Amino acid sequence: MNEITGFNLAVRHHPALVAEVETPSDVAEALAHAAAHGLPAAVQATGHGAVQAADGAVLILTSRMRSLSVDPEARTATIGAGCTWAEVVRAAAPFGLAPLSGSASGVGAVGFTLGGGIGPLARTYGFAADHVRSLTVVTPDGAVRVADPGSEPDLFWALRGGKSGFGVVTSLTVDLFPLATVWGGGLYFAAADAPAVLRAYQRWAPGLPETLTTSLAFLRLPPLPQLPPPLRGQFVAHLRVASATPQEALLAPMLGVAEPVLGGVGELPYTQLDRVHDDPADPMPAVERSTLLRALTPEAVETLLTVAGPSVELPIPVVEIRHLGGALAREPKEPNAVGGREAAFNVLAIGLPGSDPGAVVRALAPWSTGGSLINMHGSDLTTADRAWPEATRRRLAEIRNRVDPGNLFRIGHVAPR
Repeated sequence: MNEITGFNLAVRHHPALVAEVETPSDVAEALAHAAAHGLPAAVQATGHGAVQAADGAVLILTSRMRSLSVDPEARTATIGAGCTWAEVVRAAAPFGLAPLSGSASGVGAVGFTLGGGIGPLARTYGFAADHVRSLTVVTPDGAVRVADPGSEPDLFWALRGGKSGFGVVTSLTVDLFPLATVWGGGLYFAAADAPAVLRAYQRWAPGLPETLTTSLAFLRLPPLPQLPPPLRGQFVAHLRVASATPQEALLAPMLGVAEPVLGGVGELPYTQLDRVHDDPADPMPAVERSTLLRALTPEAVETLLTVAGPSVELPIPVVEIRHLGGALAREPKEPNAVGGREAAFNVLAIGLPGSDPGAVVRALAPWSTGGSLINMHGSDLTTADRAWPEATRRRLAEIRNRVDPGNLFRIGHVAPR
């Protein structure tokens, strides 16, 4: 894998120039070159969120910006743009602390957070962007700015949830939480039981307290030898649960639906949080589409079974329903640009190149809010604006037009203009 190949192998960059930056001044130099030559600028750390090739652009690689410090007294971590969540989790663990990392610790911490960021404990603690103390950003004019509640308030608001288009974030400081362990895990159910499991999930999830975060995924797994026999080449329903405290009584109704073929739930070190979702760790090609639902109704469930259930042959390895609400629905003390707070569920379909995961999303249109979460929106750039409510879009556009009047950032998921 060369330096410009990211995690999503479906997106292949052919940039005019690659800038492997280590300092904010390196970033400023790369932006100046892009502006002087009329080239767009694009940014990549791990490439998990790549949705558009940076062809003909100045591609700024932040993977060498690996500064990382933990302040156990303040319960904060200051994270360089090239750091993954795994590095942050390991650095915080000796102090009994943890960040609001995502379901896969190999994801870049900064890009995840700029797009909102939903992790396995999201219903309890909210979006990762809700717990940012400050950000250092190099804006298109080459200035290095620190955005926090008392300085650059517009940038501080926009960068937390606006994803990109305002500059290159070189580091951010986030809250840490006293989480040495979590209670959680995943249960895999056979294809024959998947419809009953989904119907039970529809009845069970809406009544859960915010102490429990859950999702249910339909997985079409490849026949890889490294997979255990119950999963190898099989369709399974994967129930994921996580909480800061044990929740056996809450889980009991789902355990009575069917016998899992694999998996378990219990106390885990936070350093093993990846075991909840068991997302792939190796680079792979994928195309995504998602939608937010007002509610997961019985009719929506039957529609989902019709278009993506175990009896359907389709090249879409993952269809995930993620329960939202709880702390995700509340504005943080310092408001930000995160969208989607009104939704009850998120549905994400991940397909192979050439497939149409949007078919799953379109089938659920009657129950959709019309919005999406920008980190999961996918590569349909024509509809990315729906990740934010109208008032948020207007404010993001005003800030972006002021900060980036030359439209230097115009590749990928950039905030609206």
